[in-house]
Amino acid sequence: MCAAILVSLSSPALADPARTLDAVQVTASRVERPVGETLASVTVLTREDIEASQAPDLIDLLARQAGVDVARTGGPGSASTVFLRGGNAPHTLVLVDGVRVSSTGQGVFDFAHLPLEQIERIEIVRGPRAAIWGSDAIAGVIHVFTRDPSQASVRVLGGSYGRVGASAAGGFGDGDHGLGVTAGWQRLRGFSATNASSWAFDPDDDGYRNRNLSLRGRTALGNQRLAFQALATDADVEFDQGDTRARNRSAGLTLGGALGARWTHQLGLGHAREDLDTVSGFSNSFRSRRTSLDWVNTLAVGEAGKLNLGVNWQDEEGVSANVFDGQTFSRNRSSRAAFAGYGTRFGRQLLDASVRHDHSNQFGGAGTASLAWGWAPSDAVLLRLGWGEGFRAPNFNELYYPDTGFGFAGNPDLRPERSETWEAGLAWTPAAGHRLDLSAYRGRVRDLVAFAAPGTNNAININRARMDGAELEYRFSGAAWNWGGNLAWLDAEDEATGLALLRRARHKAHADLGYRFGNGLAVSIDGDYVSSRRDVGGNPGAYAIAHLRLAWPLGEAWRLEARVENLTDRDYTVVQGFNTPGRSGLLSVVWNGKP
Repeated sequence: MCAAILVSLSSPALADPARTLDAVQVTASRVERPVGETLASVTVLTREDIEASQAPDLIDLLARQAGVDVARTGGPGSASTVFLRGGNAPHTLVLVDGVRVSSTGQGVFDFAHLPLEQIERIEIVRGPRAAIWGSDAIAGVIHVFTRDPSQASVRVLGGSYGRVGASAAGGFGDGDHGLGVTAGWQRLRGFSATNASSWAFDPDDDGYRNRNLSLRGRTALGNQRLAFQALATDADVEFDQGDTRARNRSAGLTLGGALGARWTHQLGLGHAREDLDTVSGFSNSFRSRRTSLDWVNTLAVGEAGKLNLGVNWQDEEGVSANVFDGQTFSRNRSSRAAFAGYGTRFGRQLLDASVRHDHSNQFGGAGTASLAWGWAPSDAVLLRLGWGEGFRAPNFNELYYPDTGFGFAGNPDLRPERSETWEAGLAWTPAAGHRLDLSAYRGRVRDLVAFAAPGTNNAININRARMDGAELEYRFSGAAWNWGGNLAWLDAEDEATGLALLRRARHKAHADLGYRFGNGLAVSIDGDYVSSRRDVGGNPGAYAIAHLRLAWPLGEAWRLEARVENLTDRDYTVVQGFNTPGRSGLLSVVWNGKP
């Protein structure tokens, strides 16, 4: 497996070469652009990539990508944290169909409850995007697009740890009108989330249940298009000291189209909510609400230029209740922003520039900017340089969480975190089906929020952090063979203490090798290596694990999928004090109707 890791690919094996290597992204600059012409480090995972990966869940799929670290506290459904390029979890902006979905309380989104069966594509943009998207986009953006089913499909699965589930998708329509729905359900008996090294250890199994539903529709109104998307997930998570119920809802309504020969626009209304209830010795609940309105206008300038002009309004609310001591808080804030971006190509050079100003009634104003330049000395090579600023407004827990005598307490005088990042990159397509991406970056964050006020447990702006790193990705997609992977190096340090940032690996790699036989049978093996990480209560050691998967077509409409996780039954630790699955299997039967 070590030899395979040195080859490396972030795109799952057996995906279509054209879709994998020539995908179009919209997140990096809010303008559609092929990945090969984008002046940012971008990974696009299509629906075909997701199905080919046979990943058991979204957390597992994200963990395979370059520059992404994942910390999961137990099995599927357990609390999971995603770190992008060494940044803290709230430094990644998370969007679902263009709608912000991170909790107003903790400032993060728990990817564990968003099933892969609900996802059409994922765009991962590494590096600051605050000048385009505003607060939180210090380390990057993860943008999830829900399913838009053009054909009926059904999946039934079963596997180790009492895992059973089913999902179905269907829709109808034409180019101008359409309606689609996707629904799913899954249950696991699970295994004990903690081990004997945890203070909360209980050897019982910790189960998980998830129910989910999404709806999408569109219709043409003259030269305008009206579209809506809605997603709902209900999850019940067992852990050793209690149970948590997480209910997430997001919805968006957009109207867009041409307003002139060289002018297009999109007006979008979005809403996201999270209801989180935990029953334990420290029972608590939190209600998160966010409503936003965006209007983005794109004007063609000259032969190759595009000018983006936009405005944004957002209202946030957070309500917290600690049942065990009766302390609560209820807060809200609003913000507005204006932004502009310009991208063009002249000869073999490309240029992107963006500026944005956000103003909040809670922390005042924040201005950000970004600039990127690219040069294509040949059709196969693109060199790029980039610089960008970022900021993050403190979340409601950091600002207002009551002092219960346990853990931490909020501080309403916190300032926003600020960042600056430089990046250089190379994209090379030496031949059809091949692509190599190399990136190096240097980031600095100041006014980091830490719960370390002298003599108290209050949050204060005390820390500075640096995140320096490099990423290498290589992909080959052919008719029969597919291989590749990624390598990542990261030096992420809290400059106030000189210590490495928690739960971020210095070295990380993923490799994937697959072959499709003439009868359609596809066999693939993939593996991951993660170096030792600093953690609370100990430093988990380095580990390498491998997985095997098969996909066998049973006629035109049916397919059988099988995956073996942790093929060698390796005992390893991701988060100190928490268990990971041993050798386990997952079997799925899939039916796809005609488009």
